[in-house]
Amino acid sequence: MPLRIATWNVNSVRQRLAHLERFCATHAPDVLCLQEIKVPSEDFPLAEAAALGYRHVEVHGQKGYNGVAILSRLPLTKPSRQVWCERDDCRHLAVKVGGVELHNFYVPAGGDVPDPEQNPKFAHKLQFLTELAQWAGAERLARRKAVIVGDLNVAPLEHDVWNHKRLRRSVGHTPQEAEHMTRFWAAGNLIDVPRRFVPEPEPLYTWWGYRFPQSYARDYGWRLDHVLATPPLGKSLKSLQVVRETRTWERPSDHVPVVLDLE
Repeated sequence: MPLRIATWNVNSVRQRLAHLERFCATHAPDVLCLQEIKVPSEDFPLAEAAALGYRHVEVHGQKGYNGVAILSRLPLTKPSRQVWCERDDCRHLAVKVGGVELHNFYVPAGGDVPDPEQNPKFAHKLQFLTELAQWAGAERLARRKAVIVGDLNVAPLEHDVWNHKRLRRSVGHTPQEAEHMTRFWAAGNLIDVPRRFVPEPEPLYTWWGYRFPQSYARDYGWRLDHVLATPPLGKSLKSLQVVRETRTWERPSDHVPVVLDLE
């Protein structure tokens, strides 16, 4: 059965409802994984999701920040939420859909200083990435039909950012974070799906920051949003699309959707 999965850090689901409607009308994902929903689970806009055709919804949210959700046209089973770094700050949600185990993550951004001793936010991020690799290995994820999506807040490869030399000391693209991501990939024997379809050295971005208003126009992008798959799904990977045009919409999220098609 074909399955279309989209992932999108919407940066407040209630502020982007019109954007969700527009995106779903044109790209029609079967399953939509959202990050940074910034709403408590009980206040998630379920009626609006149902109006878009998503009657099966799982939410792990809190007031004001973080939070993840999975919206689906298909039934969802085995929902689970895991606590990472001994903090229940709503950064993970898992379900099973269409025979696929689906994990939706929002990894901590890490602040501005790439030193775990000086910056507790960066230490938290590195701990989270360490636990991701430990989890992938301990759960023997590589043997299962699994897809991992979300805003992992790491641009690990040279051409995942607009200027590698300039940004190597910036949180999100440091060698330390790239090494952690590599360990995570290895622990789960994970396929970096976007780079299967857009291999290095081609640039590949999913995020353009708000701090510099012309970041999108000048293509000062980063690849912070990821789609990973386990080997049993390798032959099912049909296509992948980064929907860049949402960044041009009025009051956009700084992230754009990534869409995976499975056979």
